[in-house]
Amino acid sequence: MNYLTNHTKKPNYHVALIIETSNEYARGLLRGIKSYLNENRPWSIYLGEHSRDHTDLSWLKNWKGDGIIARIETKEIASIISDINLPTVDVSANRFLPQLPCVETNNQAIATMAAEHLISKGFKHFGFCGEMQFPWARQRYHFFMNYVKSKGFDCHTFESNRNNSWTKDREDMAQWLKTLPKPIGIMASYDILGQKLLEACQLADIAVPYQAGVIGVDNDELLCNLSDPSLSSIVPDTLNTGYKAAEILDLMMAGEKVKPELQLFSPITLLTRVSTDVVTVEDELVSEAIQMIRSHAYEDIKVEDILKHVLVSRSVLDNRFKKALGRTPHQEILEVKVNLAKQLLSETDLPLSLIAEKIGFKHFEYMNVLFKRKTGLTPGQYRKSN
Repeated sequence: MNYLTNHTKKPNYHVALIIETSNEYARGLLRGIKSYLNENRPWSIYLGEHSRDHTDLSWLKNWKGDGIIARIETKEIASIISDINLPTVDVSANRFLPQLPCVETNNQAIATMAAEHLISKGFKHFGFCGEMQFPWARQRYHFFMNYVKSKGFDCHTFESNRNNSWTKDREDMAQWLKTLPKPIGIMASYDILGQKLLEACQLADIAVPYQAGVIGVDNDELLCNLSDPSLSSIVPDTLNTGYKAAEILDLMMAGEKVKPELQLFSPITLLTRVSTDVVTVEDELVSEAIQMIRSHAYEDIKVEDILKHVLVSRSVLDNRFKKALGRTPHQEILEVKVNLAKQLLSETDLPLSLIAEKIGFKHFEYMNVLFKRKTGLTPGQYRKSN
């Protein structure tokens, strides 16, 4: 008996993945789809290299396949897929074909996370930079703008033009940046635009993060760390988003009816890098205390150490921190340490016990409890998710 002939399963379905490979978000979706296939039946995959808004799908018209997972980003793509009439799952927030089930990231949760982060850093002026021809970018803009306005702040806007050259768009950004009040916290609709925005800050001679704090979305680690300075970014849950899309398509190809519902996945976390690693406050005493916390963040620093440095009472320091930041010095110390833990968990393979030691926790168990209370995940779960 030929064991391979009788026991090796061949792919049951032929599936087209109309998902670009040019950005980290889309690649994360593909990893999620692959994760589903690893745990279930394999598919024969058709994946072409293309960008989100320039795609030649003429080959699909004569393609004899079983299903499609697509980022339907334009009306042209929507028209082609609609004419094919195969089981299809949409993984774009645009919803050009509302009759299809759709799995997407939660843009309101992303925008809220960005706004809360910038507000927590003490910014009182805000901006948004986006490619507004994409509905998901417009969603992020509206959610971000509405959130900061609900807190009593204004939001300045720059619309990036994809028809311009990279150089022209950067120059336009620099001119916009010069007109803004400072210091200002700016959300870019995704990391590629965030990196360009940091380049524009250099061109406009604007110091990051002191005059402008910049945050992106997708956590493209290569791009974020190549940026100067490194770019803070929100980590969307692309793995579970792609996994769910594959699971739904599998059901549809098996003949099951699936409601055309929109399922949203909230982001995993926010990784703070240099572009927002600052706390902007007008109170000089609080600013001095914050700088001390940052300088000694890897040590077992306590509020008592700060009091010896700033020479005021505990109640005075607490009250001035609450007025400036909405939290106490002790809470600020813990916030800084949790952010350090996130960075070490994401970017190193250090054992958890050594990470706790490096950031000044005498007991790993305390870091574990604190980290879960702050993030909803244990350090081990956080590392696995990143």
